[in-house]
Amino acid sequence: MYKNLRAEMTRNDVTVGDLAHLLEVRYATVSDKINGRFRFYYDEAYKIKCHFFPECDLEYLFDSNNQSTA
Repeated sequence: MYKNLRAEMTRNDVTVGDLAHLLEVRYATVSDKINGRFRFYYDEAYKIKCHFFPECDLEYLFDSNNQSTA
């Protein structure tokens, strides 16, 4: 669901496990959030952005409206 977040994770070698460790939650919890089953809370999104992707805008990373229409 979060295509930009996934792309930046790939570019920066950040894993779902890395995010889970930072947020102190289970791997499955982060996986569910990335896949759109649950939402990221603002404080979680901000923490991810500041720790792993300080050069990216929060809105860019967590934009869920950039779905392909092809």
